Amino acid sequence: MKEVYVVYWSSTGNTQAMAEAVGAGINEAGGTARVVEVSSVQAPELENQACFALGASAMGAEELDGEMDAFVSEVEAFAAGRQIALFGSYDWGDGEWMRSWADRMSSAGAVIVDGEGLIANLAPDEEAVAACKALGAKLVQ
Repeated sequence: MKEVYVVYWSSTGNTQAMAEAVGAGINEAGGTARVVEVSSVQAPELENQACFALGASAMGAEELDGEMDAFVSEVEAFAAGRQIALFGSYDWGDGEWMRSWADRMSSAGAVIVDGEGLIANLAPDEEAVAACKALGAKLVQ
């Protein structure tokens, strides 16, 4: 079975719910999801992975939280050629943080699954949960 990391940072639990749904999609597609908070994993653990998912909620002026931003900076060093699914929740703005994050990872050479990040306003609704599961399934294919 293919093990796929789903690393997330969540301030309110909304992005955590999305991470769990991405993990469920991985498991339902025959993979093994390893859903972990960013504080519980080191970036080098992902270095030998062909694909993985990263999730974070928007903070401040539509930016990544400092802890997740530092983790992403480490991932940029080995992101080239890897398939990375990006996801997260927000409460304000228009998703600029996700577009910036996707551009950042693409510039590092990563292939963004579906070409863009998946976002949900506040708590993920049924449609967002289904999209998260589908995103997870794509990481197993």
